[in-house]
Amino acid sequence: MDQQILNAIFIGSIYALFAVGYTLVFGVLDILNLAHSAVFMLGAAVTYSLVVNHGQAFWLACIVGVVVSGVMGLVIEHVCLRPLRRRKAPPIAALISTIGLALIIVAAIEQGQTGSFFAWLWVDGPNSVAFPAGTFPNPTWHVGDLTLEAAKVAIIPISIVLMLVLGYVIRYTQVGRGLRAVAENPRAAQLMGLDVDRMISLTLVISSALGGLAGILFGAALGDINPYIGRDNVEVRGLAVIVLGGMGSVPGAVVGGYLLGFIEVGALVALGSSARGGVAFAALFLMLVLRPQGLFGAQLRERI
Repeated sequence: MDQQILNAIFIGSIYALFAVGYTLVFGVLDILNLAHSAVFMLGAAVTYSLVVNHGQAFWLACIVGVVVSGVMGLVIEHVCLRPLRRRKAPPIAALISTIGLALIIVAAIEQGQTGSFFAWLWVDGPNSVAFPAGTFPNPTWHVGDLTLEAAKVAIIPISIVLMLVLGYVIRYTQVGRGLRAVAENPRAAQLMGLDVDRMISLTLVISSALGGLAGILFGAALGDINPYIGRDNVEVRGLAVIVLGGMGSVPGAVVGGYLLGFIEVGALVALGSSARGGVAFAALFLMLVLRPQGLFGAQLRERI
């Protein structure tokens, strides 16, 4: 049981870090960035390719992977969101636009085989790969009944520290106050002298960098990197997490991530591996029925 609790904390850390990026964009723009799962995958793919195909050190590759993910946030803003925002398009247009970009990113990685245009980035097509042994220190310790792998154990404090730092920035810094002002009322923030487009771009960069880092940690710990890890492993679960925690609530995303991790591991122990895939849907459905605003969300108000 202790091992399962540790597994729940580990997978919850991944979900929470991924969902914080999801909910950060939703809190500011009131839209879901469904390209976030593709950025999750891109961070892992870039890091793997730099290590295996280009001979770079793992830590340098991680930095580049996070930077590339952050730059992809600018692409999402300037290609998918800003043009539609200036045309006052409905939120569904931005939602579809980000879905389209996610499909393009996944298809580009999937087609990255030797001799293709994307071979510099990815050469394994749709296949799953893992970092070679020795890429980074990963000792294993046995403490009583627990088996502790360094890569998995390290994810927990890394995720917690990053989320605490983000919470501090949003709560207590000038940049955070600007982001909260834009989230509350973009027009009023603009009248007060804030560059709203710049704040939104910053939000996308931070969100995407966190998503890319979550993908790198996922790939390093689980040894499973392929073009579909974002879509198959975290996209729906990320949506479930932000619904559980409350749409737009960063603390809610953190709590929701760990809560879903414990729910999934509990279902795995009680019902077997076949039940794990449906748990996120069940949690999302029950929360929407019982408490639509989520654990940390404000009470929903009917709009006329």
